[in-house]
Amino acid sequence: MELGGLGGGLRRLLSGSVVIVIIAVIALFSSAGTIGTGNVGVRTTLGLISVGEVSPGIYVKWPFISTVQEFSAKEINIDLSDLTPKAKDNLSLRDMDLTIYYRAQDSRIAALQAKYAGQSVRSEQGYWLPAYELVMRVARNIAYEEVARVDSLVMHTKRDELASAIKRNMQTELDKSDPGTFHVTRVVVRSVITDPSIERSIQEAVANQKKLEAMAVQTEIAKKEAEVKITEAHGIAEANRIINQSLTREYLQHEANQALVEFARKGNSNTVILPAGSNIAPLINVPANASPARNQP
Repeated sequence: MELGGLGGGLRRLLSGSVVIVIIAVIALFSSAGTIGTGNVGVRTTLGLISVGEVSPGIYVKWPFISTVQEFSAKEINIDLSDLTPKAKDNLSLRDMDLTIYYRAQDSRIAALQAKYAGQSVRSEQGYWLPAYELVMRVARNIAYEEVARVDSLVMHTKRDELASAIKRNMQTELDKSDPGTFHVTRVVVRSVITDPSIERSIQEAVANQKKLEAMAVQTEIAKKEAEVKITEAHGIAEANRIINQSLTREYLQHEANQALVEFARKGNSNTVILPAGSNIAPLINVPANASPARNQP
């Protein structure tokens, strides 16, 4: 009996020692952890969030009463898909997809978690994305507001301007409640699909624009051709004016004298008669064998 009691006590002692060792091991592992590069930790002790963030690397904490959550301080992307906002002309887009990129200031993530408890979401990698739900709502609202400023017919040509406006106004809105905490790094408009009826209107508008451009080219060609003709007409008119100014009485008489000289040089005419009272008149050749007319009694 004594040996049996001694063996039972020994077993109880060993069992208790094992339990203590297990508890010690659990406490040891639960009192330490690591934070990845580019992230920070937020420590909570007995339900209270500590003000200072836990830096990347190994950290220690009180087992069982303290926890450390890892939050991303790197660039985070938010995908907004299948949006159907209304444009300025009150026509709804069939589909609009955006990607918003933002980053939270690492030194303010603990304060963010205290202020917006429940707004963070857990990533597939296991760490948390600070104020993700808050930023997503702001992005969605701003996107709808900016789309409402643009006509649906030209929406597909304004993607860059739309992205810039969403980025700028998101930053302004986030700075109102938490200045210096968020930084909207970029906005990408991945897709803008309008209603089929709007698509047809866009195609018709493009076709009409092409027609206008072709007509403008034709008009410009016609104007150039008209300018050429006007220039030619001006040249002809100027030439005629110069000729008319040069046809003086003396010049015409000179030309007539030159013609007489030419007739005399050829020797095939005997007489050239100029009608009286005319400075310029047709020249009349009288054949050499023609007899002079006699006066009738």
